[in-house]
Amino acid sequence: MRQTSRSFWFYTVLLLLLMSASDIKTQRKKRVIFFGDSITQAGVNPGGYIDLLNTMLKEQKKDAGYELIGAGIGGNKVYDLYLRMEDDVLSKKPDIVVVYVGVNDVWHKQSFGTGTDADKFEKFYNAILTKLKAQNIQAVVVTPAAIGERTDYSNQLDGDLNKYSGIIRSIAKKNDLPIVDLRKIFIDYNLKNNPENKESGILTSDRVHLNAAGNKLVAESMWSVIGTLK
Repeated sequence: MRQTSRSFWFYTVLLLLLMSASDIKTQRKKRVIFFGDSITQAGVNPGGYIDLLNTMLKEQKKDAGYELIGAGIGGNKVYDLYLRMEDDVLSKKPDIVVVYVGVNDVWHKQSFGTGTDADKFEKFYNAILTKLKAQNIQAVVVTPAAIGERTDYSNQLDGDLNKYSGIIRSIAKKNDLPIVDLRKIFIDYNLKNNPENKESGILTSDRVHLNAAGNKLVAESMWSVIGTLK
């Protein structure tokens, strides 16, 4: 009888421990890293898109389920992201990585002559995704939003920006990855809200970096995808 009693308590304690471990695993926050350039670097500031995402999560009482981390550095291009992946992304063991890059790869061609050719952009982008996949990390890809907000196709870099956005869309389709198509979202928004064909001031402060409306739109667009991931 005594042996039976000991066995009962042993298995009861074991069951409680297993249930406790299961609860801890269930309650673990989903770690999301936003990997990008100055737009993402500013995203953690008050009113930035990552800051707004945290506010949205709190309002929806979902903040206990997510940890949002900004990993943006001003001036970064796709190969800069690749070179700092280990320290800034992989070492942090994220569940989701949002890859938001491309503006400088296009913009710096004109301004500094140091942009990224389309074929190299695609190779480095794929290399980033390969590293994430090897670690079973869910990638979310993002198209670069704008270098100028005119709606009559007169922004000087529209052609290249559309080309590089097309590369990202193709990569997303080939790899069955979720995409936040900010290029399309920004164009559609400006077509409705920029009747004066302004170069900036609708979603950006300087043709590229986000103003309050731009941060809000990016936060909402990001969450519309991230919130659906399991």
